[in-house]
Amino acid sequence: MTDATDPLAHLDLVTLPGSERAPAPGVQPAAATLDDSALVEATLILRRANPVDPAVVEAGAVDRDAYLRDHGAAPADVDLLRSTLESLGVTVIAVDAASRRVRVSGSVRVMSAVFGTSLDEVASEAPVAGDGPVAGDGPVGGDAPVGGDAPVTDDAGPDSASPRAVHRHRTGTLSVPSALDGVVTAVLGLDDRPQARAQFRVAPATAGAASFTPVELGELYAFPAGTDGEGQTIAIVELGGGFGQADLDAYFGGLGIATPSVTAVGVDGGSNAPGADPSGADGEVLLDIEVVGALAPEAAIVVYFAPNTDDGFVDAVATAAHATPTPAAISISWGQSEDRWTAQARSSFDDALVDAAALGVTVTAAAGDNGSSDGQTDGADHVDFPASSPNVLACGGTRVRATGGAIAAETVWNNGAGRGATGGGVSRAFARPGYQSSSGVPASTQPGGGRGVPDVSGNADPATGYEVLVDGTRSVIGGTSAVAPLWAALAARLTQALGAPLGLAQPKLYAAASAFRDVTEGDNGSFSAGPGWDACTGLGSPNGEALLAALRG
Repeated sequence: MTDATDPLAHLDLVTLPGSERAPAPGVQPAAATLDDSALVEATLILRRANPVDPAVVEAGAVDRDAYLRDHGAAPADVDLLRSTLESLGVTVIAVDAASRRVRVSGSVRVMSAVFGTSLDEVASEAPVAGDGPVAGDGPVGGDAPVGGDAPVTDDAGPDSASPRAVHRHRTGTLSVPSALDGVVTAVLGLDDRPQARAQFRVAPATAGAASFTPVELGELYAFPAGTDGEGQTIAIVELGGGFGQADLDAYFGGLGIATPSVTAVGVDGGSNAPGADPSGADGEVLLDIEVVGALAPEAAIVVYFAPNTDDGFVDAVATAAHATPTPAAISISWGQSEDRWTAQARSSFDDALVDAAALGVTVTAAAGDNGSSDGQTDGADHVDFPASSPNVLACGGTRVRATGGAIAAETVWNNGAGRGATGGGVSRAFARPGYQSSSGVPASTQPGGGRGVPDVSGNADPATGYEVLVDGTRSVIGGTSAVAPLWAALAARLTQALGAPLGLAQPKLYAAASAFRDVTEGDNGSFSAGPGWDACTGLGSPNGEALLAALRG
C-alpha cells in the first residue's frame, strides 16, 4: 500500500528536454546491485536570469559583477529549487548562482523518483586515451584506460578488447517536478559513466631523435620575445591522474627553468592522485603541466581535478572560468565525439564556455586523435566535443620537421589507421559561427550544424612529440592533447604582451589569418589540407611574433 504521507507518492513530473541518454557501450549488469539507500550526487543547471548577447561574448572582459548578476541564476529560481527539492527529501549541498549550478544529493530511491528515471549498477566499455594503440608504445601507453573515479577492470570478457568501468547507469529521458519546469535546464551525474578520453599518444621508442622539448617548439613557433606568462593564470582541467612535486622539480630543472607555481584544486570529490594511473591519466596531467610550465614559466598554473563524468567535466570548467583571479586561458585535453554527449550536457558545457569567453578567458581544447571519424565506427565523419563548441579554440595536430633551429616542413598529422591522426571536420550540433563565415567550411550533414573544427594547430605527431617526465620515467608524448596547452601558454603570453585578455580569440585570429604558418599538405581521412582554413589544421600553426603584431594592429 502506498504511504499517503510519502512526498514521492504523487509527484507531478514533466520531461526534461535534451536529457535522452542511450545505453553505455557494451553495457552489462555489474556483479553487485545498486542499493536503494545508496547516496547519489548530481549537478543541476538553472536557467539564466537573462540571455547573453553574443556580442558581449565576443567583446569579452565585461564588468564581472554586472555580468554575473544579470546572467547567473535568479535568486527566486534558487529559492524555488531549494524549497521544492528539500520538500521531496533531496539535500542541497552547494549553490553557485553565478554559474547557475546547484549540487544536490539523495538516496537512489529519492533521486530516481524525483527525476523520473531508474538507476542501475553496470559495467561498460571505458574510453581510452587515443582509442587505439600506437606501435611501440612505451611505459605510458597511449592505449591505456584513462578515467576518473569509476572503477576499471580488465575483465572485459572473451569478446571485448576494451577495459570496463563499473558505474551507475540510466537510459531514456529524465523528468523534473512540474514546479521546476523551465527553471532546471539540465540534471547531470545521475549516470556516472566515464564521459571523456585523454587525447594523447606515446611515441615509439625510435621517435626520440625527432622529438622536441616544449621550449624548442616555442622557439620554432616564435613565441613572442620578452614574454613568459608573468602575471597570468593558466587553468588546466583533468579528469583523472595526478602529479608529484619531485617530477616537476626534476623536469623543469633539466630544462634550466625554475619550477613554476602549480596548485591542485579538487572538484566534485576529484583530487590530485599521482601514481594511481602511471600508464594513463598521469601521462596527460604531466604532459599538460610540463608544456604549459615550459612555455609560460612565470604564469601561475592551477590544475582542476574532477571525476570523469558529465557533471564532473562541466563543474571543473565552470569552476575554473569563474575563479578569482580570472585565468587568461583554460587548457582542456579531454573530449569525446559530440554525439556521445547528451544534448543537455553539451548545452550546459557550452554555457560554461560562454561565461568563460565573456569573462575574458581563452579556452583551448584538443580536436582529437582519431582523424575525421573521431574513433566512431559508423562510417561517418564526427568531431570531438568540447573542441566543436564555437566558444573554444579547437586545436588540431601537425607533424613538424626542423633543421638548424627552424621549421623545414610541417604537414597534417596522420600516421594511418589505428596509429593516430588529427581530428577535424564539421559539427552536427553547433551552427557555423560568424568568424568562420568566409572560411570555406564544408556544409554540415545535420541541419543546424556547421561549425568547422579545428581553428588552429601545432605539433602533435608522437614521432615528433614532446619530451616529458611522467612518474619518474622520461617519455615522448604526442597527440592534440599537447597542442591545447601549447596554445594556452601562447594565449597567456599574448595576453601579457597586449595588457588585455584575449577571451574569445577566434574572431581576432581569423582576422589575422595571414600571421599563421599555413599547413597545406596531408589529410586526416575525409578532409585534406590546402591554402587557408581547412578541416585538418584550421588556420595553421602559430607564428607568435606575427600574431602579436597583427593583434596589436
